[in-house]
Amino acid sequence: MRHQHIITGTVLVFMSFAGASIAQDIEPRRWTPLPVGINVLGAGVVYTDGDIALDPVLEIEDATVEIKTAIVSFLHAFDLWGQSARFDARLPYKDARWEGLLAGEPASAERHGLGDPRVRLSVNFLGAPALKGKEFQAFRASHPNNTVVGAALAVTLPLGEYKQDKLLNLGENRFIFRPQLGFVHTHGHWSYELTGSVLLYTDNDDFLGNNKREQDPLYALQTHLIYTSPQRWWVSLGAAHDRGGESSINGDKKDDERRELLYGISAGLPIGSRSSAKLAYVGSRSNEDVGKDTDSVALAFSTRF
Repeated sequence: MRHQHIITGTVLVFMSFAGASIAQDIEPRRWTPLPVGINVLGAGVVYTDGDIALDPVLEIEDATVEIKTAIVSFLHAFDLWGQSARFDARLPYKDARWEGLLAGEPASAERHGLGDPRVRLSVNFLGAPALKGKEFQAFRASHPNNTVVGAALAVTLPLGEYKQDKLLNLGENRFIFRPQLGFVHTHGHWSYELTGSVLLYTDNDDFLGNNKREQDPLYALQTHLIYTSPQRWWVSLGAAHDRGGESSINGDKKDDERRELLYGISAGLPIGSRSSAKLAYVGSRSNEDVGKDTDSVALAFSTRF
């Protein structure tokens, strides 16, 4: 029974790591309007490593994680009742390794495969009428100071690699619904962005065998200060905070509420008239005794058609 508690506590923290990209993130230019009809195809890589702090009763020390993720994404902008809207989707492939000391003995695990894909529908319902091409450019030029307000619903699909008899998995075997509300205010070359969201988790009824894992909602807030140059390159400073998400196994609360601070810097550079590159760094620090401290670097390319 004692080892069962060790396994359960370990997997809760590790699983939050495997799914870090779908829990909380740093995403600047989230509500920037796009011309109707545009399609964007993207590909990128993310490297994450860091430390995991676990409850001492679990007898796991010096735990570390390293995750290499490749992501492909697609975005389509369209007209929704006269307002600019977008649909986007992303699919990750992960190569992950965990290491640490279990009861004083070295232990490690590796996983390779698909993570859970995410789809999202967004609409800007204030300050961003649905416009195409030259009309869109004319509107932006005539409104150098503008405020856009939008809402979105993101859904993470339980299609990633998951085996119910394994301690660690790349998929979570549950849906995650994430409603979002945010705005961006632009004044000349500067923009300020604020987004609030809540993550709602369905149950995982095949958690480490036939156990039932439940999780409370996780509340998140992120903000960005963005500078966009006349040459169309941009740079952003961002920060985020989340709180909540306590888990329970078969009704037994695990006292693992999350309280994390994220911070990051990112930059984008146009490549020709239709493509761009993006480089980003994101740091994550836990404000609880149990949690994770990680650093991530991402490089992505996109092209529109």
